[in-house]
Amino acid sequence: MCHGKYHFMGKDELLNNPILGIFFKTIDISVNRDSKISAFKAFKKAGENLKKGMSLIIFPEGKIDDHYPPKLCEFKNGPFRLAIDQNIALVPVSISNIWKLQWDSGAKYGTKPGICDIYVHKPIQTASLTDEDTDGLKEKVFQLIDSKLV
Repeated sequence: MCHGKYHFMGKDELLNNPILGIFFKTIDISVNRDSKISAFKAFKKAGENLKKGMSLIIFPEGKIDDHYPPKLCEFKNGPFRLAIDQNIALVPVSISNIWKLQWDSGAKYGTKPGICDIYVHKPIQTASLTDEDTDGLKEKVFQLIDSKLV
């Protein structure tokens, strides 16, 4: 169970989902991945929420891989730059086998009930990092998450 205040940042296509759209219109942050202005506004809002003590849940991949089975895609810089700028710890999480239960929308390969394996890594502190460390932090988190994927 998660305690405390938290919110998600996700692609603006989630606004069209009948269930998820409700949350993204009210408490979460949507971002148009094709717009630098949208990304700037989203990260500004996320920074404000972090200063209020809210935690941010974000999936740093730039896209979902079309390859089956999927491979972890390259991460965007924004979440790592934000963590460094806000001097907050990152908690990487690996969700290793969710794709076996539901691949994308479930239309092509189907979907089924089951148990997904979630690995919560040790927090990574950013207090001693600068903007020049963004790429190294991004790579470290990528390797951690990827190490638990099956």
